Amino acid sequence: MLAARVLAQVVGRGRSLKAELAVALPQLDDGRDRALLEALCFAVLRRRAAYDAALGRWMQRPLGARDAELRALLQVGLAQLDALELPAHAALSATVDAARALGFERQAGMVNALLRRAQREGVAELPARAAFPQWLAAAIEQDWPEQAAAVFSASLQPAPLWLRVNRQQARRDDLLQQMTAAGIAAETTALGPDALCLPEAMPVAALPGFTEGALSVQDLSAQQVADALHLPQGARVLDACAAPGGKSAHLLERDPTVQLVALDIDARRLKRISETFARTGVGATAQVLAADATDPDSWWDGQPFDVILLDAPCSATGIIRRQPDVLLHRRPADIEALVALQARLLDACFGLLKPGGTLLYATCSILREENQFQIEAFLQRTPRAGFLPLDERFGHDCWAGRQRLPGENGADGFFYARLLRKG
Repeated sequence: MLAARVLAQVVGRGRSLKAELAVALPQLDDGRDRALLEALCFAVLRRRAAYDAALGRWMQRPLGARDAELRALLQVGLAQLDALELPAHAALSATVDAARALGFERQAGMVNALLRRAQREGVAELPARAAFPQWLAAAIEQDWPEQAAAVFSASLQPAPLWLRVNRQQARRDDLLQQMTAAGIAAETTALGPDALCLPEAMPVAALPGFTEGALSVQDLSAQQVADALHLPQGARVLDACAAPGGKSAHLLERDPTVQLVALDIDARRLKRISETFARTGVGATAQVLAADATDPDSWWDGQPFDVILLDAPCSATGIIRRQPDVLLHRRPADIEALVALQARLLDACFGLLKPGGTLLYATCSILREENQFQIEAFLQRTPRAGFLPLDERFGHDCWAGRQRLPGENGADGFFYARLLRKG
C-alpha cells in the first residue's frame, strides 16, 4: 500500500522518488519492510514500460490520469511477481488487501484477476531502450552509438553498494578482513584505493566501522574525483557545489591539512554537509557557506584557491540506476538550462584560481552537451585556460576529459575534466 502511494506521487505528480522515500521509509519499523518498499519502487520504475504494456493488453478499459494510485498498485503487484519473484499467493493476497485498504473495494476482483493472469502468462520483456523517453534515448544513441545498448541495459540494473574507507580511521585491508569474517562478500578494485564493493546491497549500519565513520557510501566514480585532483599538501580548496558533503569529506580524509571551503547554494543542504563531517570525524577546520558559486562577490574573501572542485548540477543521466525517476522527470528544456548554468559556474569559479591552479569539472551526466562540448566551449572562450589530461582509469577519452558510462567497472556514469589556469 505504501509503495503504491509513493509511486503515485512520483509518477502521477512528478515528485522526487528520493523525497517521497524519505517520508515513507521512517513509517516502517522493520528494516526488511523498508528494504522491500525501496525494492518495489525501484523495480516498478525500471520495468514501468513493460508493466504499462501488459496492463494495456489485458484491461478492456484503460486506466485514466485519475487512476494513478490504482495503476501504481497494479504495478507493485506485477513487480512482486515479476522482478522480485515473491511467492505468488503472498503477492496476490497482499495486493488485493492493499486495494481494499486504499479504497478500491470495487476493483479488488479486477486486481486479483489481472495478477493471476500475470502469474500464468508472465510480463513480456521489452528492449531496455523502451524505458527511456524518446528524446533521451536518441541523444544517448547520437553521443554513444556503439555503447548505447549497454547504457540502456546497465541503467536499468540494480547498482552494487560501493563504500569509501576513511583513511583517518581504518585501513581498507583490515575492513575487508572484518567483512569476510562476518560473512559479508566484498571486493577491492585497483581503480579506487579507498573503495570497497559489495555486489549485494545490505543495511549499512550492519557493516563493520560504518557507525564509527570508518566507512561511507560513495560510488567508485565519485571517489575517483579525489584521484583526479592531485591536491598539494595544505592546499586551499573550494568545493563549489558541496552538498551532501561526501566528496569534501573524502578530500579531508585523504589530507586533513587541506584548507577547505565547502559551498552550496541551498542553505537547507548545509546540514547534510555538517552531518557528513561529524560522522566521519573530519571538517573541524572547514568553512561551510551557503552561497551562490556563480556570484563570488557575495561570498569570496579574495584569497585565490589552489584547487577547485566543480561537481556541477546536471541531468543525472549517468545515475539512472540509482535514480530511475530521472526517466520520468527529465525534459529536453532541462538540458538547455543546465548547460547554461554549468557555463556560468565554470566562468565564475575559474576566476578564483591561482595561476597554476587546477579546476576539476565533474558531472554524473553522460550527455556530451553537458560534458565534452561544455568544456570545449569553455576553453575556446577562456584564453588563460588549458587542460591536463586524465588517464584511462577515468573512462573514455573525450579530448579534454574522460567519460565513464553506467555500469563500466561496476560504477556510475561520470565525466571528469581537469582544467589549468595558465596565468
